[in-house]
Amino acid sequence: MGGKVEFLSDFLTKFGAQLQSPTLGFLIGGMVIAALGSKLEIPDAIYKFIVFMLLIKVGLSGGIAIRNSNIVEMLLPALFAVVTGMLIVFIGRYTLAKLPGIRTVDALATAGLFGAVSGSTLAAGITVLEAQEIYYEPWAGALYPFMDIPALVTAIVVASIYTSKKRATEDKDLSKQENLSKQPVAAGEYASKPEYPTTRQEYRSQQRITASGYPRKQAKRVKIWPIVKESLEGSALSALLLGLALGLLTQPESVYEDFYNLLFRGLLSILMLVMGMEAWSRIGELRKVAQWYALYALVAPLLHGFIAFGLGMIAHYATGFSPGGVALLAVIAASSSDISGPPTLRAGIPSANPSAYIGASTAVGTPVAIAVGIPLFIGLAEVLIGN
Repeated sequence: MGGKVEFLSDFLTKFGAQLQSPTLGFLIGGMVIAALGSKLEIPDAIYKFIVFMLLIKVGLSGGIAIRNSNIVEMLLPALFAVVTGMLIVFIGRYTLAKLPGIRTVDALATAGLFGAVSGSTLAAGITVLEAQEIYYEPWAGALYPFMDIPALVTAIVVASIYTSKKRATEDKDLSKQENLSKQPVAAGEYASKPEYPTTRQEYRSQQRITASGYPRKQAKRVKIWPIVKESLEGSALSALLLGLALGLLTQPESVYEDFYNLLFRGLLSILMLVMGMEAWSRIGELRKVAQWYALYALVAPLLHGFIAFGLGMIAHYATGFSPGGVALLAVIAASSSDISGPPTLRAGIPSANPSAYIGASTAVGTPVAIAVGIPLFIGLAEVLIGN
């Protein structure tokens, strides 16, 4: 009993210390001034520049680390990142999509966005780890695309399959209704259109016609590469991959230490302020959709983070994956994409409601992942694994 009390006390102490970090303070400060009606604005160009700088830094550090480390060490964490991204989508498919008032395509888009990764949340997690002097593998930031791309691809593929099946069912029901409504031809009269084809060409033509007389819509095959290509071309992932390539193929240590590393925390504080203000402004969007999205956005980041944390623990015992690396994998899973994910899903699942998945992610999911998920998983890693 005493051990459990000591564990809980130690965890709460470390969790409270994480909440006092300047990174989370700027996020909460942004939400507070927005709630008070402040007119403070950060130009969008500055916001995009800050995100670019932060992700370039994360990519550079990851590339340098990969160049100087054993690639085999990355394999299991990378595999777990892929599994987590795909699993998150299926969890949403069989939980959120089953709730009343939730359209399946909206649920899949939401789950895809929550399975994808937020570059700013990743940067925030790394900053807190460094501020607490908790070791993590520098290549851990490179796990980003291993979770991000599989989640988006899975969501779009599953949504396409669902839509195709639904369309086929609707066509079948329409055909039955049309057959029931047909009137019998009176004696001595002939239908103006022959019921049976007389040539092979006519037969093929009739096969493409629905009972309502309109051409049958052929189900489109889902092409994976365009989805992956669009994800790779997204601004966040492009910046991260560029940094990885430069860190891996060049010798950027001097510019990294003298420029990117020095500016990292200051730029991140501004980013957190912006995200806090935006999160508050997005809360109103949730009123346009079912309240289940708010509940999902509260619970999902922590659930996804715990799944990744458990897999990270397996990697820790199997390969020596560090406590910081385990925590960072959980933080990545808890995050939801705020830059590259939304445009990819708009193109891949056009029938989904953007207010549903973007509102749930930005207004609730991101603040939960940063304000609760980061201190929670770092504190848990420190207590369970230690430095």
